[in-house]
This record gives sequence, C-alpha cells and structure tokens, in this order.
Amino acid sequence: MKGISRRRYVQHEARMVQGDEAAMFRQVILSVADSRIVSDTVKRYGFQLGARRFVAGETLDDAVAVTRAVNADGMAATLDHLGESVRDVAEARAAAAAYGELQARIAAEKLDANVSLKLSMMGLDIDRDLAVSETRALVETAVRLQNFVRIDMEDSRYTTVTLEIYRELWGAFPGSVGTVLQAYLRRSVDDLRALSDEPRNFRIVKGAYSEPHERAFPAKADVDDNFVRLVEMSLEAGHYTAIATHDERMIGSTLRYIRAHAVPRDRFEFQMLYGINLASLRELAREGYRTRVYIPYGTDWYAYFTRRLAERPANLLFFARALWSR
Repeated sequence: MKGISRRRYVQHEARMVQGDEAAMFRQVILSVADSRIVSDTVKRYGFQLGARRFVAGETLDDAVAVTRAVNADGMAATLDHLGESVRDVAEARAAAAAYGELQARIAAEKLDANVSLKLSMMGLDIDRDLAVSETRALVETAVRLQNFVRIDMEDSRYTTVTLEIYRELWGAFPGSVGTVLQAYLRRSVDDLRALSDEPRNFRIVKGAYSEPHERAFPAKADVDDNFVRLVEMSLEAGHYTAIATHDERMIGSTLRYIRAHAVPRDRFEFQMLYGINLASLRELAREGYRTRVYIPYGTDWYAYFTRRLAERPANLLFFARALWSR
C-alpha cells in the first residue's frame, strides 16, 4: 500500500508540474500577444508569416473556397466569422449581418456547413437583450434554411450567461442551436448534468483561454480525463455530441466507448480545427463517421491566431520559423 501511495503521489506531482508548465507557456504567449508592438507586427505580417495556416482568409469568398475543398474531401464544415467583444450596437448588428450573409451563401451554394458564433460578437458586453435578439434572428434563419447555429464558448466570465441563453434559445428552437462545453473548466461536468433534462446538442472541447487554477484544471492529463468523461456523459445522456479533438488517444478512447455501448453514428461527429493535421479526421470520414472541420475567417483573426499559438509549442515553433525565414 505504501508503494502504491508513493507512486500515486509521484504521478500527481508530475501531473502538477506538467500542468504548471503548460499553463505558464500559455500565459506567457497570451501576455506577449497583448503587447502593442507584437500585435501590430503580427497583424501586419501575420498572413505571410503563417496565420493562413489556421485561418481560411479574411473574406467570405476565402472561407467558401476552403469549405468547398473540405466538402470534396468528404467532411462537413462549421464556419466562424471571427470577432469578439464588439464595442457598440452598430458593430454588433454589422457582425450579425455578416453571419446572415454567411448563412445565405451556405444555402445558395449548397455547402455542407453550419455556423459558429460568439455572443460577445453579438453585443453581449453591451446589452444582453441585444445579443439574444441578434442570435435569435440567426437561429430563426437557420430553421428556415434547415441549418444550425453553434453558440461558441468564450472565457469563463461568459460561461453562465452563455449557457442561460443557450437554454432559452433551445427552448424556442430545439435541434437548431447548440453550444460548447470546455473540459478544462472544473464546472463543466455540473453544467452538463444541469442541461441533461432533455437531449440537446454539445461540442466538447478542451478549452484555449488562460484561466486561474481555481476555475480550470492546470494539468493536461486532468483536462484530458475530463474531456473523455464529458464525452461519455454526453453520449450516455442522449445528446448529439461533437467530439472536438486532434488527440488520437482520446479519439481511440471515444471509439471504444461508442462501440461498447452501440452508440448510433447519427448521434455524434468528430471535429477538428482547420490548419492542424487533419489526417485522422479524413480517415474517420473514410470509415463512415460524421466529421466536421472548424473553419475561421475574417479580418479580426488576431485573438484566434494567438490562442492557437498558445495551445502547443509546435504551433509557436511553426510561426517562429516563418518569421526567421522572412
């Protein structure tokens, strides 16, 4: 027993060190990204230096072209017109109008795609009713076009209100709106339980914002474990579940659960981010699983790009090489 306890203690300490290092790396990158000099430089040269690897482009035409290629490869898409925390009502309404144009383009070109949006871009920081009104109109459009809107999750300041608005819109438009649960947040298991009074629609992700330890698991291993737990809970509760990860180990774990519990293939899909190795997603598509690529686009790409750099040292190394070779 003493040997087992000792091993567990050592494993726990190792996980905490790993978590602290990952959290420190993320915090350093996001802090540096806030620098005016860094942001101005990256915004000016970012697409030449590698931002295009993670962002489809700055225009709707760019996003449509990438979506066509993804569809031709046997995968669906979810399109995100990038932007966060608009400053006034006019900006919120302009963002909503851009999403309306996006929805119309998806329908006109018969793309296998839906949309993902952030409530802060719909004006949540200005007025809750404004954000609800603009989002509701977009969900109404999705219903008319027989499509779907995903309400994305932002940092933990927005979690409670996002889930409240999601519940409200689901009540009005069941099946046409979904949201996101982040595995790194300690609260997510409880949030999923609270929303499991009826089958709904969730995307499960790890989470990419910088959060304090009291709100988020610092160790990657704990986040991974919670991700698997959330996926299994969601599937068991009968929710349509979007499993959003590039981690082959977690994909394998999910597939074992799906096969062991005979989960129908129309109850879930696998999702990955545009620009990060999609070989596993293509293979899943060839095996007959539903798959979807998250495709961001737009001129306000800086915050999204820096979060991708902060997620993994390999992403930062890719960018640094591009900068060095310039």
